[in-house]
Amino acid sequence: MFDISWIDLTILVLASFRLTHLIVFDEITSFLRDPFFTVTYETDPSGQLVKHIQFKDSGVRRWIGLLLSCHWCVGIWAGTAVIILYRNVPAAFPLLLILAVAGAAAVIETKTYGG
Repeated sequence: MFDISWIDLTILVLASFRLTHLIVFDEITSFLRDPFFTVTYETDPSGQLVKHIQFKDSGVRRWIGLLLSCHWCVGIWAGTAVIILYRNVPAAFPLLLILAVAGAAAVIETKTYGG
């Protein structure tokens, strides 16, 4: 296969994590999700916030909506993109590093303040 150091692997994992979160959850990328589904929130009787996803249309549009609403699904593609960039576009390494640092910061933030 190819030789990879533990630090590069850590960077790739964190970059993939952050890219996945960016696509699936972050408000800044809502323009990617808006054509495919709408998200609403409702408080249930126990006081918990419940997320409801309403997909727009059917067929391919629904399929893309299902994909973009699933962090496991997007994670596969984000991981693939990160590895392709790492292996084939050396100039993209600073971007991967920025994503990794942001991913690590997100993990620390969640552990510190509970997200």
